[in-house]
Amino acid sequence: MTDERTPDQPSISDGLAAAARRSGLGRVAPGEAPSSQALLAAMGGVRGIVESVLPGLGFVVIFALTQDVLPSVLIPLGLAVVFIIARVVMRQPWTSSVAGVLLLGVSAGLALITGRAEDNFLVGFFINGIFLVVLVVSLAVRWPLIGVIASLITGEGTSWRQDRAKVRVAIIATVLWCGLFGVRLAVELPLYFAGNATGLATAKLLLGVPFYAAMLWVTWLLVRTAWSRPKDGVDVEDLTDESAGD
Repeated sequence: MTDERTPDQPSISDGLAAAARRSGLGRVAPGEAPSSQALLAAMGGVRGIVESVLPGLGFVVIFALTQDVLPSVLIPLGLAVVFIIARVVMRQPWTSSVAGVLLLGVSAGLALITGRAEDNFLVGFFINGIFLVVLVVSLAVRWPLIGVIASLITGEGTSWRQDRAKVRVAIIATVLWCGLFGVRLAVELPLYFAGNATGLATAKLLLGVPFYAAMLWVTWLLVRTAWSRPKDGVDVEDLTDESAGD
């Protein structure tokens, strides 16, 4: 069977590479030293952080004051819609925000149907669980996901798997991300089953943007030690010591 793809049509690998470059890790080249400006850009800038935090903060405040599910879920949803409208009016990128609004809408719908404010967080549990499973599976099949993402960004294909330092760093970084999603579930699920919606919303805020930013920074530092090695044969532990002294 002949390949019907035209020369200008991107391949699946091209699409995956483009998606990797749009990810938080992809905002900084693996060999580049991370900076606070780059980290902020990877988080979507100040505006992106505000748009991520305010709906959740709004839920905490409104539910704490009213103990009423309806305004607690609908006002943050409306706020997220306003953010998208503002981006459209200002002719700024907005399509990536639509998925977040849809998730908020589904979450709000579940809470309104059941009448339980804590059900507003059910979708988040599934998302964290899916990411955790994908990361664990990638480790089980010896293709740690962080290494795959770094290789897509650099365009080096599968050659990184022949480099022990890169494989080791990829495994460590992937395990750390497993920890991020695992900790979220370990902290938030007991609060959900206890019916503590305010505590659950607060935990989600604390384990959201701040935890993600810290993990992204650590991942950059780890990946940098392997992907910017001066020559083959230098062990990752030596370069980690070097980076710590930068």
